[in-house]
Amino acid sequence: MSKRIGSYPRVGVDGCGRGVVSQAGAVLLVETVRKSGLDGALSAALAPWRRPRARHDPGKIVMDMALAVALGGDCLADVAMLRAEPGLFGPVASDPTFSRLIDVLAGGGERALRALRRARAQVRERVWALAGDAAPDTGGQVIVDVDGVLVIAHSDKQDAAPTWKKTFGHHPLMAFVDHGPGGSGEPVAGLLRPGNAGSNTAADHITAAKLALAQLPARYRRGRRTLIRTDTAGGTHGFVEWLAARGRWLGYSVGMTITESIHAAVLQIPDPAWTPALEPDGRIRHGAWVAELSGRVLAGWPPGMRLIVRKERPHPGAQLRLTDADGMRLTCFATNTPGTPIAELELRHRRRARAEDRVRAARATGLRNLPLHDTAQNQIWLEIVQLALDLLAWMPMLALTGPARRWEPRRLRLRLLHTAGRLVTTGRRRILRIARHWPWTTLITDALARLAALPNPG
Repeated sequence: MSKRIGSYPRVGVDGCGRGVVSQAGAVLLVETVRKSGLDGALSAALAPWRRPRARHDPGKIVMDMALAVALGGDCLADVAMLRAEPGLFGPVASDPTFSRLIDVLAGGGERALRALRRARAQVRERVWALAGDAAPDTGGQVIVDVDGVLVIAHSDKQDAAPTWKKTFGHHPLMAFVDHGPGGSGEPVAGLLRPGNAGSNTAADHITAAKLALAQLPARYRRGRRTLIRTDTAGGTHGFVEWLAARGRWLGYSVGMTITESIHAAVLQIPDPAWTPALEPDGRIRHGAWVAELSGRVLAGWPPGMRLIVRKERPHPGAQLRLTDADGMRLTCFATNTPGTPIAELELRHRRRARAEDRVRAARATGLRNLPLHDTAQNQIWLEIVQLALDLLAWMPMLALTGPARRWEPRRLRLRLLHTAGRLVTTGRRRILRIARHWPWTTLITDALARLAALPNPG
């Protein structure tokens, strides 16, 4: 009897396996593409860029790259993981073909970007309709969070520059639709900017907001069914005035910097005017209060703007700032939502912190770095990253239930997408068999059953 050495069993390994699919769980993303009609929409949108007698469709090439990024790839060469599994992903173009298409689309400028964005907007409306009660508009309002992302560059790429955090790279401005506490979120805008772009540049926020609104179905451009939410970077006169000019159908909740006038007004608020803040479950948040400012502090701002300030005991170890008062941490935001209690408005604004989760997911899905040199090429890459994030948001929305709907990309890959399987052919049918002992096999098969029950695109 041989003596076992070490904590793990010793196994022999060879390279003779057949029918094994290393990314078997990616069939969830493939079926999401099929049911949403995303592949067809991209093929139609990019038809002007297909050369005569070309073997590969530009829409399929872009879709393959988005699938590779959704599975964890962070450069063009990572599409090789799809090329190795033709039984699951079909024919995949070569690396030079991918590079040439990126160059062609980058040369197409705004025309190519508009084509990609129109396809995403068209499919997004269908996906939300298929999702039913799981769609982000179930509560009657769509919330769009605008936030900046710092992307580090390790080489001298075009428009890479020192950032405000003393790093080197780019500073894209992103927008995400919040799926609420029961889900994640999906990107609706990505504006690539140099690393030294300002955090509170009103023109960039307006551009990002326009891109985001163009991704939403037309019915959300009336009746204040859409809310734009930002941190203090959006609290500029230019951006707030642009939002207020559309106040009949567009709501906003924008963080504001504590200025001297706001600080002085806070000191004048009597104790009875402070209202206890709320927890997400509706309970009172101990040690936190909110109040609404009025009078001269609103001079120069658009009519109808409400200015709400929050004070809270700082967490242990936190250092107070010059703008804090009486040992309390102060924050402030502006909104044009009338009639709602200020504690509910403050809770709604505080939930903007979920945008940080979306930024983390973007960094884990192709935005850890920008792999190309030219800005136009990297803007196309940013659109591909958004396509990948769309898939990682739409698949759980259409196919998963419970806590799994909130899983971030890393967990989705670990438990579902990177699951191994075996592709067999029997009775003229191809069947993907996933290991029975895998803890999440039932979750995968149930999700595929839900996708199969959805109607095919017209």
